[in-house]
Amino acid sequence: MKKVAIIMGSDSDLPVVEKAMETLREYSVPYEVHIYSAHRTPEQAREFAVNARKAGFGVVIAAAGKAAHLAGALAANTTLPVIGIPIKASVLDGIDALLSTVQMPAGIPVATVAIDGAANAALLAMQILSVENQELAEMLEEARIAERRKILEKDAVLSAKYNV
Repeated sequence: MKKVAIIMGSDSDLPVVEKAMETLREYSVPYEVHIYSAHRTPEQAREFAVNARKAGFGVVIAAAGKAAHLAGALAANTTLPVIGIPIKASVLDGIDALLSTVQMPAGIPVATVAIDGAANAALLAMQILSVENQELAEMLEEARIAERRKILEKDAVLSAKYNV
């Protein structure tokens, strides 16, 4: 199975990024985590992106706050799918990071999840990988079915208690 790259702009992003790592571990999806800044280590970020496919990665997740140019900088240097996680790291509550991540020019797409949406970034990465991995596709489908069951069970309890 191809690996997922998780790149964060700063170690201060780790508490959010850990949710992506936990989600990938639940499904036994291999990943690597690195800190590369679009502004402070642009050469290293570019080098990683340029070589990501050859290194066995299938998807890149990029987490950054404030100006949040990391996802775009990585996407500019690879044709692998890049998923941006805008991090809530400023007085603007992550809106600055969201806009910086989602507003990419034509030709350099970045899929963007919610502010601090690391679990969804991991799930989206796995959905992308599942296009070529039937076992992972089945695991994701089973998880969706289990979630539906939980909601329907909660609905039955609620309905029995409050509906007359």
